[in-house]
Amino acid sequence: MSLQPRISILGAGFAALTAARELRQRMPEADITLIAPSAEFIYYPSLIWVPSGLRRGKDLLLSLNKWMGKNRIQFRRGQVTGIAEGGRLVLTDTGEIGNDALIIASGGRFLKALPGIEHAITICEGIAAAEAMRDRLTAMHGGTIALGFGTNPKEPAAMRGGPMFELLFGLDTLLRQQGRRDKFRLVFFNPAPEPGKRLGEKAVKGLLEEMKRRHIETHLGHKILGFDADKVKTEGGEIPADMILFMPGMTGPGWLANTELPKSEGGFVVADAYCQVKGWDKIFVAGDAGSYPGPDWMPKQAHLADLQAKAAAENLVAALQGKPASVKFRPELICIVDTLDKGILVYRDEKRALVLPPMRLMHWAKRLFERLYLRQIRSA
Repeated sequence: MSLQPRISILGAGFAALTAARELRQRMPEADITLIAPSAEFIYYPSLIWVPSGLRRGKDLLLSLNKWMGKNRIQFRRGQVTGIAEGGRLVLTDTGEIGNDALIIASGGRFLKALPGIEHAITICEGIAAAEAMRDRLTAMHGGTIALGFGTNPKEPAAMRGGPMFELLFGLDTLLRQQGRRDKFRLVFFNPAPEPGKRLGEKAVKGLLEEMKRRHIETHLGHKILGFDADKVKTEGGEIPADMILFMPGMTGPGWLANTELPKSEGGFVVADAYCQVKGWDKIFVAGDAGSYPGPDWMPKQAHLADLQAKAAAENLVAALQGKPASVKFRPELICIVDTLDKGILVYRDEKRALVLPPMRLMHWAKRLFERLYLRQIRSA
């Protein structure tokens, strides 16, 4: 192995930053390059707090320049368009970058195939979407808000439902705090009769009971057909709506189509339990871009992306040393479903599932984690 191996990491999200940090600790002399459209990090889990004003968009957008300088990470601005030479060359719209090993951590993308999807706001698309929701809500004097999420029909686990539960309960809390909940109708819709089943049976029951307690209506078990500006259309009927908040299912990054990398039926990079891309030398994947073996409840979330990134980094170092991969990532779900003033803790691994009732402590725990995570980037 070269004394200064060249390692490329695609992306600038949770998995990419964790992988870069882990690699720098294990390989002080490595030449590590982060490839992304911009040297910025968005703390997506807190976008749910933008509509209420608890957070501003600018609070969640951080420059990575200082952090990369401290960790001696090089940055290459560019939109990935493909890979070549067996993965040893990353192709971007600003040029080519060679490497001795590669980690794909560029995230996934939302499926936008439903007719009229442009009428729905998808908060996890970024700060602009969260602020658009905030502005729409501020301008509303009443009406119906419909919230829901979908999945990838070819890979049902490829969904991000947690933020929609948080928006749902957070909106209810906010409108009550503002003294205008009685002017709004909140409707939760989902094609599954038991939404959020990946969280476990107890969690599904608890979430539905919480909706009932808050007088939130449900429209469940009906296939979503599309949207108009003023309605959600399903096989079970239409839901009139003054604002539609919807999280589509997910698929892999678009540039995968330009490669021969193995793809799952749902469009993600196929990886093994060691986060290796099957059949490709020294290429690993972590986070939302990958399709991994394991239980069907494994989420697309930052916590699991970090676990995958740590495994990918350690196995990449072994590969550069001519050793086989030995570290598997741990399938684990940890989620605090925030309600703006409280939080519902949901935990699941291969042995147990745990759901705790709403507690103020969990809300503050979520805020503390955010503070500690962002501090390590700001204070680098």
